[in-house]
Amino acid sequence: MFGLFKKRKDEVKNEPVKIDYSGIGVDMHSHLLPGIDDGSPDAPTSVNYIKKMMELGYKKFITTPHVYTDLYPNTRETILAAHQRLTEELAKEQIDVEVVAAAEYFMDDLFSDRLKKNEPLLTLHKNWVLVEISFMSPPPDLDTLLFELIMNGYQPVLAHPERYNYYHSKRQEYNRFKDKGCLLQTNLLSLGGYYGRSVQDAARYLVDEKLIDLIGTDLHHERHLDALQHPLLFAEVQQVLQTNNILNSAL
Repeated sequence: MFGLFKKRKDEVKNEPVKIDYSGIGVDMHSHLLPGIDDGSPDAPTSVNYIKKMMELGYKKFITTPHVYTDLYPNTRETILAAHQRLTEELAKEQIDVEVVAAAEYFMDDLFSDRLKKNEPLLTLHKNWVLVEISFMSPPPDLDTLLFELIMNGYQPVLAHPERYNYYHSKRQEYNRFKDKGCLLQTNLLSLGGYYGRSVQDAARYLVDEKLIDLIGTDLHHERHLDALQHPLLFAEVQQVLQTNNILNSAL
C-alpha cells in the first residue's frame, strides 16, 4: 500500500519541497467534526488537524460526517451540534477560519426515504449533496436514487468513485455518472496510492479523462494528515489542477 510514497524526499529533489495546497483552497470532504463518526474523536483533535491543514494552504473546510444508518445514524441535529462544539473550540483557540457543516450520505433505503419525505439535506454548496455507495457492490436502484435526488432539486456529488473496486474493470461507468448529471470528487490521497495501486490507477484514469470536478482529503486521522505532506503526492495534485476543471474554489 502507498507505493508512491516509498521514495524518500531527497530522491525527489535535493532541497525540501514546500507543500502548498492553496491552489485547492477549500477541503470539501473531511471527517473533522468531533465524536460523531470514524473521524476526529474530540474537538481539540479537530482543531489540531485544522491548524496543520491551514499550514498546508487550506483556507476553508466543509466537513462531511457519515450519515449511514447501520454505523453512523447521524441527523441534521447531531451534525450541527458537533459543528457547534468545533466552532466554540476554534474560537477558544482564536483560530479564524470558515468551517461548514455538510454530510456524506450513504445511499441506502433510509436515504431513499429522506428523498420521498422531502427532508432537507445538508449541502456542500447551494444544492450540491455529497453521496457515497457501498464498497462491496453498487445499490441495485442507484440510477433511481440519483434521478430522485436530481428531481428533488439537488446536484449529486459522488464521493471517491475511484475507490469502488467493482468499477475498476468497467471504467466507462465513470463517464456514465457524468452523463447522469453527477459531479465526481476524487480523494487527494488516491492520487498517491494510499489506498493501493488499483485505486491509484483508477484515479489517474479520471485525471487523464478530465472527469474530476472536486478534490477532497477525506481526512479521518493523523495518518492521513501525514500522508498529505509528501512531495510526490503534491506533484500529482498539481497535474490535476492543471488538466482538470476543479471547482473547489467556487465553494
